[in-house]
Amino acid sequence: MSLLPRSRSYSRRSVGVMVVVGVLAGLTVGGGVGVIAAASTKTVTVCANKKTNMLRYVKDGKCAKTETKVVLNKKGAKGATGATGATGTNGTNGTNGTNGAAGASSPTGFTERSVCGSNGTTLCAVGVQGPGGGTIVYVDSTNEMPGYDYLEVAPEDASTGVVWSTTTAHCGTAAGTSCQTAFLSDASTALDYIGLGTGRAATAAIVARHNAGGVAKAAYAAGLADAYTTATASDWFLPSKDELNEVCKYARNTGQAAGAAIVCTGGTLRDGFSAIGYYWSSSVNADNDAWYQYFDYGSQDIHYMDGTFYVRPVRAF
Repeated sequence: MSLLPRSRSYSRRSVGVMVVVGVLAGLTVGGGVGVIAAASTKTVTVCANKKTNMLRYVKDGKCAKTETKVVLNKKGAKGATGATGATGTNGTNGTNGTNGAAGASSPTGFTERSVCGSNGTTLCAVGVQGPGGGTIVYVDSTNEMPGYDYLEVAPEDASTGVVWSTTTAHCGTAAGTSCQTAFLSDASTALDYIGLGTGRAATAAIVARHNAGGVAKAAYAAGLADAYTTATASDWFLPSKDELNEVCKYARNTGQAAGAAIVCTGGTLRDGFSAIGYYWSSSVNADNDAWYQYFDYGSQDIHYMDGTFYVRPVRAF
């Protein structure tokens, strides 16, 4: 003999409470209907039978006249964070960027600069106006001139005829011999002032000897170059033998390609260089002669220091 449940009477308000509590707790109520609204953010409609207090879920949202309609929209508690997924594979490397127009360094120490041209913002290159008002004749992309990246030649000759040195007696190892018949100091030191990047130091040494003897800078080649100025530069000097050759290659428009060891030949002389003049370098060959270059043929040779040749200053930066 089965026992029937004792009937109980619930108010409508009690039914509503049961529905809400049942749904929030995720309980199974009323004929085994699972209430799933507790884990959903969607609207759920359930119908409560007024007599039996049983609940049922309706998809169409419609309840019978004997039922109370309850609409729920309750978000459940936040679930636990899932496990982190496996790390993806690395993407392919992007292509290397190109050097900018300025400020880009190379492994050799060369730095491109955009300080040339009439506006002072153009990338420096052979044939372009330099920041000193002259013309770029050499770009040191291979680090032949430690400490410098560009060689600029003056826009005009500083002299059309001046001696390499005067007879002042402040040269030689004892600094008591005529500078026209002796090394500045000795043969070994003289050999240090031949290559690219040595003209500035050679000029300084020549000027120091003549200053010691009270000789005016206008009286000799290195002095004239050292005293030369333009509106934007005052650091000019007499080019060394190899630097003068780069000037000649530019003057004859033969290009930079083969390096300082190649004497300039061919081409058409430009920028006011003399076709009949000999140009002094700051390099000494023996105790009484120095290197010069004949721009008409491009040949380099030596001459006694009392020869009166042309002077075209340069600067490096």
